[in-house]
Order: sequence, then C-alpha cells, then structure tokens
Amino acid sequence: MYWTGPSLVLLLATHALAVGNAALHHNKARQATPYAVKEPPLTTPWTDKAGTNPWPEYPRPLLERSEWKNLNGIWQYQDAQSAAALDNPPFGQPLAHEVLVPSCLESGLSGIQGKNTFYSWFTTRFTIPQSFKDQNVLVNFAAVDYEATIFVNGKNAGFHRGGYFHFSFDITEFVNRNGDNELLVFVYDPTDSGAAIPVGKQRLVPSHIFYTPCSGIWQSVWIEAAPANHITRLDLNADMHGKVTLTVNTATESGSPVEVKVYDGDDEVGSGEGTSDTTFDFLVKDVELWSPDSPKLYNVTVTMGEEEVHSYVGFRTISKGKVDGVVRPLLNGEFIFMFGTLDQGFWPDGLYTAPTREAMVYDLKFLKSLGFNMLRKHIKVEPALFYRACDELGLLVIQDMPSMNPLQAVTDAACVTTNRIPDDPQQAEFSRQLEILVNQFKSYPSIVTWVIYNEGWGQITKYYPEFELTDRVKELDPSRLVDSTSGWIDHGAGDFSDNHHYANPQCGTPFYSLSSSPHDPSRIGFQGEFGGIGHNVSIENLWNDQVAINHINETYEIDETLEAWNYRSHILLTEFEDQVQRFECSGGVWTQTTDVEGEVNGLMTYDRRVKRVDEEQWKNDIQALYDAAAKRGAQSQRKR
Repeated sequence: MYWTGPSLVLLLATHALAVGNAALHHNKARQATPYAVKEPPLTTPWTDKAGTNPWPEYPRPLLERSEWKNLNGIWQYQDAQSAAALDNPPFGQPLAHEVLVPSCLESGLSGIQGKNTFYSWFTTRFTIPQSFKDQNVLVNFAAVDYEATIFVNGKNAGFHRGGYFHFSFDITEFVNRNGDNELLVFVYDPTDSGAAIPVGKQRLVPSHIFYTPCSGIWQSVWIEAAPANHITRLDLNADMHGKVTLTVNTATESGSPVEVKVYDGDDEVGSGEGTSDTTFDFLVKDVELWSPDSPKLYNVTVTMGEEEVHSYVGFRTISKGKVDGVVRPLLNGEFIFMFGTLDQGFWPDGLYTAPTREAMVYDLKFLKSLGFNMLRKHIKVEPALFYRACDELGLLVIQDMPSMNPLQAVTDAACVTTNRIPDDPQQAEFSRQLEILVNQFKSYPSIVTWVIYNEGWGQITKYYPEFELTDRVKELDPSRLVDSTSGWIDHGAGDFSDNHHYANPQCGTPFYSLSSSPHDPSRIGFQGEFGGIGHNVSIENLWNDQVAINHINETYEIDETLEAWNYRSHILLTEFEDQVQRFECSGGVWTQTTDVEGEVNGLMTYDRRVKRVDEEQWKNDIQALYDAAAKRGAQSQRKR
C-alpha cells in the first residue's frame, strides 16, 4: 500500500511519543466558533431540516445491535495544516470551530464550507450508557474521507484508509465508564492532489462533470456494546430456492456455535445452526421472492453466545443465461430488462451527505414512481441506509467502485509528457478497497452488479488488470454479475458488453462509436450511459458558482424549452426501444437523476425543486421498453 507522507511505522512511533508526552502538551484554551449553517451556492427543501442532531437512525441495518449510542451532532474542528500535526495531538483542548457531524467540510451544512481541507482535527466527548454494563465498547465510523487516525482519551485506537467504507475499533481498554471520554480524530484527504486514490468525481478544482470534493467525517459515528468476541460482519445470501447461505465473521475466536432464525413479520419461518467464521446454509420453505415488483424482505436474528444481532434478507437469484439465443441478465431465472438512471449522489447543501434520510429516499421514490427498476450508483458508495431503502422499494442497484483519477497527461521539468497511470502500490490499494466494497455491501438484496472500471478512469492499459479483478470479485461474491469495464477500453472481461454513447444509444447493436467497442454477443448487451440532454434553468435552481455556470454549455445537448427537452427524451427512448426489439439490448442507464453543479441534464434540478419530466410521457416510454424486452424474451428461458 502507498503512503503519501511519513511511513506508517514512523507515524505510529510518532503517535506513541505524542501519547507519552500528552501531559506536557498544552495549548492556550479558546472558545470554538459556534456552529451555524453556511449559505451554500444552492439549497434544497431539506437544508433547514438537517438540524444539529442529524441522521438519528441506526446506521448499519445489516448488523444491528440493541445497545448503541449515536455520536452525531455538533463536534469541534480545526485545520491541522500538515501531517506534522500528529506530532502534537490537541488532547483535552477545544478546537477552533464547531462542526456538524456527519457532513463534508466543504459543504454548507458542515458550518465550515472549507477548501483544500487536506489535514483536519475533529473532537467530541461522550459518556458510556449504563446499559452497556460490563460489555466491550466499540466505536464505529460509517465513512471518513480519506484517512483517519482515532484517539480515545489520549490513546491511539487505530488507523483506517479508504473514504467510502465503515470501520470499527474496540476501545474498551481506553474508555472511562464513569465519566466523560474524549474522541479525537485526525483526517488526511488529498482528493486529487497527489497519488491516484479512489476518489470518484471529487476534484479540488471542479469542472463540469467533476464536482466539489468531500473531506472529513461524512457518515454517522456511534458507539455500541458487544462481547469481546463479537460479530464483525454477516455475509448473507438468500436464493430463489429458499437456501440461506451465511458466514458469521467474528473479532477474535472462530468456531463458536451460531443459531440463525428467519422471520416473516413476527412469525418464525426457518432456522439454521453452524459455527462462526465458517460458511453454512439451511433451507426456508415456501418463500416469497424479492423483485422490483415485490420487494419482500425477511427479518433475521443471529445469536452467538450471549450476543444477538439483527439483519434481514431478500430471497432472489441473480444470474445470466441465454434466452432465445441472446445472453441476458436473469432475476429468479427470468430475463429482467434493467432500466435506470446514472445516480451521482451529490447534494448542493451536503455534497456527499444528503441533508436527511427523507431527502435521500425522495430521489429513490421519484425514480420508482416513473417506472425505473434500477439505478447505477456512479463511482460513489452511499450510506448503508441508502441500500436498505433500495431493498425496501425494489430498486436494483448497479454498484460502481469509486474510480481513481482518470488517465491524464503530465509534463515533467524536462518537458517530457507521459500519461499518469496508477503505479503498482496504488493499483494494489485500489484492489484492496475493491475487496472491501464487495465484502461490506454484498449482503444487500438490491445490489445486482459490480462495476470495476468506469470509462478507463484509473484503468491500467499496459496490461489488463480487470481480468484478475473480475475473478477476485466473483470469488468474493459468486452471487452477482460483474461489469468489468463500463464503457470504453473493453478487452472482454466480465459479464457485460457495455456501451456509452450520448448522441444516441448503441445497445447490443451491429454498429458502434470509436469511444466504445463492438458488441460482444457472448456477453450481456448493455447501454451503460446515454441520454444526457440538458435544459438550462434560472439562477434560483442553479449551483450559483460562475465557474460551474461557465461549463453548462459543455452539456451533450442543450434544449431551450422543457417541451423540447421532453420531445428529445422521447426520441432517444423510442430509438432505444427499437434497439431492444431488433438487437441484443438487455438494459440501459439514462444520464441522470439530478443536475450536479455545472451539469444541467438531470430529470430534476440539483435542488430537487423542479422536475423536468413530463411524467405521463416518461412512464409510457419506460413501460414501452419493458414491453419490448418482454416480447423479445418471451421464448423459452430454460437455455443456460
């Protein structure tokens, strides 16, 4: 793994020295600047509803414990200036500003709205609930961008790298059960300023399709009580035949007896037994299958010793097979035409962090109401509650791995220009984080496909890493499909022959553009991105930043009126329908759910206040796609 500052060994030694000298280190006390929302370039209807106790919901629905305490709210923050700040952690001292956690430091909701927030300190204080009794205490972070070093009461509790994934530390030995405890977090986030890291669309200098970055603690923080040998992750899969496959991953000791019960409401409908850290399975009879039309979920209780945790499953099987000679994606053994939007997951007031759960779910309900059965979560990973909502609503999710920086030319001091590509340590770190993505999110029923690379961004071309990565993803999760390269630079890996073309679709067709590859009939024909037509709006609904506004005309097409925009949408969707009828097209992704900063090609404006869609027209056009696919795939589906 790469390191952009001192070596990790040296850093840990520095931490130890700092802890040893903590009693000698004092800064002049000062009062933190009180929290207040900064006015962002654009608000949403939920900006004023975020409040100072945001995201009160239990953050991890696939592994839920009853004894927990939310640490979201007003913390303190200050700019740490450099990595050298770790030499003198500000233990026991107020920091310069109050800040809202979770939020991106660059957002208005954070109360900071900073820029170039590379190095940061965060702190809060907490007490241990009496209900935790004598159990161990875990501190959980749902996501911190990008590297986090955690201190509890002046002790180094752990380090984590990766801006999209949750992590936990057992802090039992550091906490005071009878008084206040100090939680201090150091964050380093280079965004795109240095080495290639998984960064998605974040840029320090936003430009059109690249947006304002997110630094710091941007998802929920909480503590909870658990035994010393506690459950760390549940790997759950439930298939169309009623088979539940489960691995109960634990903290310290393997081989503990495990009991699992499955409930339909309050009624127990199945159970199984096994041992921890070993995969086992059992059958549940007469299950109702999960699908977009019937998103049935079953509750699950897992007991190991004195610990009981709660989860859920949806019984469904994702696969591929030939239908009337065409390779198709199959849900529960039947061809499913997947149609959804490119879903960026950005918010003008919170950036990566939606202001409330209600706001986040609003987007999903809007897509579902139009008839979409899928979304492509585009080079970003959402909070766990997002996937829970997709599970409940019946929205399929094509989940992208956040990309490293796109390939770009750099010129050195000798005026030699080369393409910047990930080096071996950076590629290894990308691979490690891809594995984390799959392991942490593979138990959500709604996720049906993993995307490894988007349009060649960060993809090494001197050899083809997507083949090895595809094999690894399928090893970690054999229950889903893999779209190894969504658009461009396709060497034949994975389950999809994925085309990106905005002027018009080219889905499973005998014609293609130079930016994509010819359709490969041995794989699923898919339109990974198309549409993208734009319609400008008044400043009240625009990201009020002149640089972003200057880039609006880079949109693939600008339609001067909503009538023209809906007309053009209808033309493209009708052409797409024709390709579904004639060729080997099994689904597509329309760009996009909402506007984002300098992009004005959303079904809604960035503030979610204006819907561009003629809803009746769009519902009819989307239904026509499903009808065309059903007619084309009406032949026997037993060919595998």
